[in-house]
Amino acid sequence: MNKVFQVALREFVVTVSNKAFILGLLVMPAMIAIFVLIAPRVFNFQNFKVEGEVRIIDPEGVLTPELRTTLEKRKDAARRAEETKQALEKAPAAVRDIAAKAPAGALQNALGPVPDIRLVERKPDADIQQEKAWLIEEKQEIKHLALVVIHKDAIIPAEGKTTYGSYDLYVPPNLDDRADTEIQQSLRDGLINLRVRARSLDRNTIDAIVRIPRVESVTVTKGNERQTVRAFSFILPISVAMLLFMGVMTGGQALLTSTVEEKSSRVIEVLLSAVSPMQLMAGKLLGQMVVSLLVLGLYMVMGLAMLTSLSLFGLFNPWLILYILIFFVIMYLVFGSLMMAVGAAVNEMREAQGLMMPLMLILMIPWFMWMPISRDPNSTVSVALSFIPPINTFAMLLRMASSAPPPWWQVWLSIGVGVLSVFGALWFTAKVFRIGLLMYGKPPNFATLIRWARSA
Repeated sequence: MNKVFQVALREFVVTVSNKAFILGLLVMPAMIAIFVLIAPRVFNFQNFKVEGEVRIIDPEGVLTPELRTTLEKRKDAARRAEETKQALEKAPAAVRDIAAKAPAGALQNALGPVPDIRLVERKPDADIQQEKAWLIEEKQEIKHLALVVIHKDAIIPAEGKTTYGSYDLYVPPNLDDRADTEIQQSLRDGLINLRVRARSLDRNTIDAIVRIPRVESVTVTKGNERQTVRAFSFILPISVAMLLFMGVMTGGQALLTSTVEEKSSRVIEVLLSAVSPMQLMAGKLLGQMVVSLLVLGLYMVMGLAMLTSLSLFGLFNPWLILYILIFFVIMYLVFGSLMMAVGAAVNEMREAQGLMMPLMLILMIPWFMWMPISRDPNSTVSVALSFIPPINTFAMLLRMASSAPPPWWQVWLSIGVGVLSVFGALWFTAKVFRIGLLMYGKPPNFATLIRWARSA
């Protein structure tokens, strides 16, 4: 047993003292920190201003004056204030409290500059092709934003019809989507105002009738009630699965690489003169598992710190940490040992690709099933996948991190199935490891590996 720990210690020290490992360990936190610092500046849309000229062909001649009135109101920020009010009605209480304490004009500034659109009315019989050419003129003192052609029945339906017409919109290449949205929103407001007025109705009354704010739902569980945070319920399961995947791949890939390198350089022969194949296998597995737990622990601390900073830690079940560790150990021992078996069977990394493909496909199955499992964690498919090794660990954790976690007996049954799969994977790896370490020449296929396991 002492030799196993010595091998494990060697494996751990060699891995964590590697510059590539240290850099890889710090890359993700560094990328997250850089994104947090730089993203607000790179994706700053607040200073974008829609500014330029829009030509409009209005057969009835009534929409253009309405649009000018609408745009003037927008310049006065009346519609912006209403949009802000509607957005705050749908926002969480904490956001509304912050908005209430904000300085006057702060919310308006956050929405960005008010658009400056100049409307130019063209004759109803204007040549549309010439107007389109205006859009792409090379020299433009004022930016040409769009050409709008209003349909004759856009305000009053044609006789005998109940449906309204609309408009045609022509824009130059590379027009910013925000400018397109601003123009279409102005057209929409103007058309709605005229249609309502044509029927002698009041726009404010209609808006009040159809405006129903979204109500925040409350999730009821056996133990308590809590406000539903949909983004949290959506992101948590995949975040847990990603943690598991990263931890397993970190240790498994290192086991594969180190085994192949030691075998190809004949270092493995020196090691086998001091320890038995089983001691070497157990030590390498144990050492890399500690490394993977280190990586897993780092990212778990980062995730919990992020939840705390966003005041969402109360929605997280701390017991989930324990089960993440349990399922990680199970999954690591299964996939890590199988990757080490592949490393022992081949002579160089190029030869390992064919044998690794089935393992990677199995690891990808939970990613394809993430959405259906998270949305319906108690469906027949979700429950069945929770007991099919080796993907049962992924499936069960996805169910546990969902808004409807499974009963405890299913969790522990899945753990029991996982433990059995660990014994199976270790038995297979031990057989292949014992034969493959000193085998050179043509790389084996899966049939050969199975034959080794049966004959060893």
